[in-house]
Amino acid sequence: MKTIAAIVIALAAMSPAVARADSWTTYRIPETGTSVEIPTAVFTEQAGIPDGYGRKFRTPDGGADLTVQALPRPQGVSPAAFLAAKQPPPGIVYKRIAPGFFVVSSIKRDKIWYDRCNFTNRYVQCVLINYPAAEKRQWDELVTRISHSLSGG
Repeated sequence: MKTIAAIVIALAAMSPAVARADSWTTYRIPETGTSVEIPTAVFTEQAGIPDGYGRKFRTPDGGADLTVQALPRPQGVSPAAFLAAKQPPPGIVYKRIAPGFFVVSSIKRDKIWYDRCNFTNRYVQCVLINYPAAEKRQWDELVTRISHSLSGG
């Protein structure tokens, strides 16, 4: 009985959108070959078009958003140099830079922002996710799956 009560409490604490993350689709940017898995019950609203190629999505309540973006890669620019040129805000909580990608994350105004960019010969392919910091645990699995699914030509 205690186990059932704990499950009910845990589900009630989850964002309604995150709790329904059981259906996924692959969003593709045809011009660049970029693809990423997106939870269709979470990011239900289209929210515009970013620079370059791609699409912005948001949750029905507007509390979280996802940008899938591909930009032409300046010739010879490394992930570290590209990130530095974007002038990320100070106080980054997590940063990992590798030869073919970077990941940065931090908290700003009660939201966690998470950016991952993969580098191909021609494009910088990114997912940018913003979500309530108070719901971090509920979002961790979604963010990980989205991030790891980012790929393309």
